[in-house]
Order: sequence, then C-alpha cells, then structure tokens
Amino acid sequence: MTEPSFTALTAAAARAAHLIVDAEPRIFTDELAEPLLGAYRDQLLAYHRDNPEDPILAGGRTQVLCRSRYAEARETPQSVVLGAGLDTSAYRAPHTPVFEVDLPRMQEWKRAQLADAGLAEPANRTFVPLDLATGDLAEALVEHGFDLARPALVSWLGVTMYLTEAAITRTLRAVAGLAPGTQLVADYVLPARLRDDVGAYYADAVSQVAERAGEPWRSCFSPDELTDLLRDNGFGAVRHVHQRDHDVWPRSDALSPAELFVLAHASV
Repeated sequence: MTEPSFTALTAAAARAAHLIVDAEPRIFTDELAEPLLGAYRDQLLAYHRDNPEDPILAGGRTQVLCRSRYAEARETPQSVVLGAGLDTSAYRAPHTPVFEVDLPRMQEWKRAQLADAGLAEPANRTFVPLDLATGDLAEALVEHGFDLARPALVSWLGVTMYLTEAAITRTLRAVAGLAPGTQLVADYVLPARLRDDVGAYYADAVSQVAERAGEPWRSCFSPDELTDLLRDNGFGAVRHVHQRDHDVWPRSDALSPAELFVLAHASV
C-alpha cells in the first residue's frame, strides 16, 4: 500500500499524544487520532511518551492543538478540509457536511486505517480526491455534493508552508470564488526575522526533518504580506491569531506559545 504523508502522521501523533503526556485541561481532544496511526502508532507515540518535555515534540503538539481548537470552534453550514490528511473533525460535527480534499493515495491509506480500526465512516463526511496544484477545487466539490450557494468554513491547516506562493495563490483564488460568507482558516510560517528564539529553534530542527522526508518548507509570510495576498485574491476582513492569543495559557506542562506558526482567519 502507498505510504502516508509524513506530516499527516506526525500531526495525528501530536493530537493523540496530547491525551497521554500533557496535563489537564486539554487544549483539544481527538480520541480517534491514535487508532488512525495504524502500524506507526507505537513508534510515533513512544517519542512523546519518552520525551514529554522535549521542546520540538512539545512545540509540535502546541501547533497542532491550537490550530485544530480554533478551526473547529467556528460554526458553519458546511465544511471543507484542504489537505485533510488524518483529520477526524467530521466525527465531532455529525450534523455538518464535511468535504475532505486530499490526494487519492492519502485518502486510500486513511480508509484502510479506518477499516482496520473498526471505525465506521461518518455519514456526513465526503472524500474529494484532488490534487490542488492541478485540479479545479470548486468543480471537484460540486461533483461530490457541495452546495456552491451556501457559505463554508475552509480549513487549510499544516499545508501552506509546503507550497510555493504561486500554488497558495491558486488555492486562495478558488476559495475566494465560493459563496459570500465563506471563511478560511489557514496556518502559515513566519519569516526568520519575526521568529522568537523558541520558534527559530523549532524551525531549524523541523524543517530539516521535513525536507529529509520529502516535504520541504517552501514559503513563509509576515502577517502584512499574507494580508495583502489574501486581499489581492478576493478576501475581505483578515485576522491573524498567534499562539499566544489562544485562551489556553498558562499551563503546567511543557506546552507554551512560540512565534513561528500563525493562523490567518479571512472572510469572503
């Protein structure tokens, strides 16, 4: 079987490990992340169990948990998850149609893990196989039952840093063409000059690992730069949410905010 995305695995492992190694209260609860790791579960979770205070692992958990917490707190008549990977949000929003957009090979692997774990397919979730670099997002969504007349929440998490600005622009234009009231929540990486020491340390380590895994970081933006890019491509109001802005601090465990990953919340 095709190998899954390395970054999809590590994101799911971070969500699963949070329930094992971090203190209460939980930042975000995903009880389905662990079974979706399949044969990678023991190895990936052992890293977190054995090193719960490691700054790289704790930083990864912080990033993944904060972005998921924020995105899933938004109410919407329908949801689109771009680069869905091992996302499980459809199970937590059973009355909301959720359209997961990803490469066919990743969706095939995910289906296999769901079957192996004995997890039923949620009735509200629809897989939309698409390569965003070459395919037509709106056309693919409509083919799978998406209602172009209704606004949506589009989550694009853990993806933009692996894309060129041209590829990001292409997707932004597609999302901006959806119904008025559509919201986009996407995370992005700050340039080196805007990172704090913790963020710089994390970036140096993780970007090298990602590159060795065949998924190099290709883009970074300042908030002003991304605001301009969003507005130039059809978005109106834009809000930037730093990790320090989330209502989860302070904590008694190893999780803490850093200046590296930021969420952009923009409206059509």
